[in-house]
Amino acid sequence: MKAIWNNKIIAKSDKTLQIEGMHYFPVSALTKELLEDSQTHTSCHWKGTANYYDVVVDGKVNKDACWYYPDPSYAAENIRDHVAFWRGVEIVE
Repeated sequence: MKAIWNNKIIAKSDKTLQIEGMHYFPVSALTKELLEDSQTHTSCHWKGTANYYDVVVDGKVNKDACWYYPDPSYAAENIRDHVAFWRGVEIVE
């Protein structure tokens, strides 16, 4: 699977986890130079507190387009060290 935005591959892996229709990529699959820390945090009733990254490609910013759970709940432990994407990031095989 690949996560692509603005014609750049942000993540690529053959070992994503699919939860609630979203592909979670291992952090080792990320092109980290395309991500910047965000101050946004949200809460999921069963996964815990999510942190976000902005995706930045060729000077364009996709705010909070990538998220992860640094300390997921016991029920979501399998997504520790994984990230997911939205906000126009295309997920393709």
